[in-house]
Amino acid sequence: MVNQTQMANAIRALAMDAVQQANSGHPGAPMGMADMAVALWSDHLNHNPVNPHWPNRDRFVLSNGHGSMLIYSLLHLTGYNLPIGELKNFRQLHSKTPGHPEVDVTPGIETTTGPLGQGISNAVGMALAEKLLAAQFNTQEHAIVDHHTYVFLGDGCLMEGVSHEACALAGAWRLNKLIALYDDNGISIDGQVAPWFIDDTASRFCAYGWSVITCSNGHDAQAVSQAIATAKQSTDQPTLIICKTSIGKGSPNRANTAKAHGEPLGAEEIALTRTALGWSHAHFEIPTDIYAMWDAKPKGQQKETKWNTLFDAYQTAHPEKASELMRRMNGELPTQFSQVVVDAVVDAHQKAQTVASRKASQIALEAFTASLPELLGGSADLTGSNLTNTPSTPSFRVGANAQVIKNEAGQTGRHINYGVREFGMAAIMNGVALHGGFIPYGGTFLTFSDYSRNAIRMAALMKKRVIHVFTHDSIGLGEDGPTHQSIEHAASLRLIPNLDVWRPADTAETVVAWAVALQNKNKPTALLLSRQNLPYLPKADAGNASGLDSMNKGAYVLAEPSEVGINKKAQAVIIATGSEVHLALKAQELLATFKVATRVVSMPSTTTFDQQSVAYKKAVLPKGIPRIAVEMGCTDGWWKYGVSAVVGIDTYGESAPAPELFKHFGFTPENVADTVRAVLQRS
Repeated sequence: MVNQTQMANAIRALAMDAVQQANSGHPGAPMGMADMAVALWSDHLNHNPVNPHWPNRDRFVLSNGHGSMLIYSLLHLTGYNLPIGELKNFRQLHSKTPGHPEVDVTPGIETTTGPLGQGISNAVGMALAEKLLAAQFNTQEHAIVDHHTYVFLGDGCLMEGVSHEACALAGAWRLNKLIALYDDNGISIDGQVAPWFIDDTASRFCAYGWSVITCSNGHDAQAVSQAIATAKQSTDQPTLIICKTSIGKGSPNRANTAKAHGEPLGAEEIALTRTALGWSHAHFEIPTDIYAMWDAKPKGQQKETKWNTLFDAYQTAHPEKASELMRRMNGELPTQFSQVVVDAVVDAHQKAQTVASRKASQIALEAFTASLPELLGGSADLTGSNLTNTPSTPSFRVGANAQVIKNEAGQTGRHINYGVREFGMAAIMNGVALHGGFIPYGGTFLTFSDYSRNAIRMAALMKKRVIHVFTHDSIGLGEDGPTHQSIEHAASLRLIPNLDVWRPADTAETVVAWAVALQNKNKPTALLLSRQNLPYLPKADAGNASGLDSMNKGAYVLAEPSEVGINKKAQAVIIATGSEVHLALKAQELLATFKVATRVVSMPSTTTFDQQSVAYKKAVLPKGIPRIAVEMGCTDGWWKYGVSAVVGIDTYGESAPAPELFKHFGFTPENVADTVRAVLQRS
């Protein structure tokens, strides 16, 4: 009869065989965590291999993603659509078993992990989403949202600072359905971690408000299972289970050494390991009785069927809530969304307000948060500066009983105070988006996007709808000086593949930027917004479909020479973004006094404009006409548009009032006009 040790050894065998065949990978972690996996996946995890997207499944995150053969083995053994051939193709081009787990590549993978610390942070976001959805949709009769989030993590995840940011919040939010299992093997690539990792991890997590359970033998599957069962009883705290393990468990010469971490064991050591484990089967061969013991399909289908029955009753009793929950879990926007956008743009055009684009963002959010209950906002301790809150987004709070607090209108909080935790905020938002049911957005200063950058990159890689509100986007923030003044940040963000970057110039463009971000179902968006007030830009067609469509394309002709009394074809094109667009218009007026005809193009999103047809791009930026770009940032990114000059900044800023800085760095109508004239003289 198959026992749990044999189940674990199946994982060990597949891990060392796949890594050896690929001649690349990390066999030690899967071999060390195999018994932990048996405990969780065979005794506790609610999932259905036949339907990996069952809404009420438990979420499992392998935060130490280098141990990917652990989860690939589990998915294969439990019956997901991951045949043995894919394990044999581990780390090969176009296989479903890439070097680190990737969501939407391999069935059953919940998040892309590899950059350590982000998996546990994603898991905090998933558990937060579950808690909030349960508070919004569950009734006394129907606990329709009711699942756990489980995480495996290692020493590296705990060393990364983002784990501190996210886990502290998990304790503050009392995420009792978050259970993390720590693979405490004491080994990293450089060897025994003791000289450089001396944290008292248990005390650290107790200080966060977690429950901590120590399992002195992480290879005792029954003991680990009992610890998980205890953790599931928690009503007011997340739980960390510390499992003392041996990396490369079973390997006679590599166990408990760094040699087991990141390289194949070698044919000779694999043979010795097979003997030590009593595993006599051929490479990639799993006996049918072990497959049968691992098969989770019958149990998974039963659990989903039971939930479907519950959901049917819920749908009968609460049809509107059931429909709304499914809409949000499917990531679909409300049917009235398009009209909300049109109304907001028309309102912006009619009011023509002079406000900072950060304020324009808040005005747009007032419309969108009122219409989209899935919008879940927040700020990294800069709410009053980022202006990410609205009347429709009360502050998220959790009571001493771990229940989400509702206001007098029965609303749960939809605006999160993340504290000074930019990286943690970004990684948690990724987890919220991965879970489903919400569209997360969060704010900080643009210069602090550097703290968030790797999580932003991960959202782009995973193709997830996460919105970053970056305010104080230039030297225009003034006296705070170069530490806070963004120079390279806009250009740097534009380099991230699949990240949409918008720098709107007025209230109408800001509405459009938000609308596009909300419709970007398969990519994140960064909104770069000003601290200083910006005038509304005159637009003849902003209130109709044609004008809206032009702004949607990322760049459009804002003003032709005729609009400043010059009745001839443009001799030059001034391209500007954000707060510099009104500067371009002033320069156009100055140039008109010299009989110089210019076209002004507002380009709020280079990333969106780059995706347009060749014909549209030629219509906006005609060939044969000199182009001059204007942006308060580094100049490198503008040369690809065939510009002859850039009015930009390739140094750090200075501490002074914004008007003085504009003059100092040449952001005046006169300097822009002089630059255009100098280009024309050279042409």
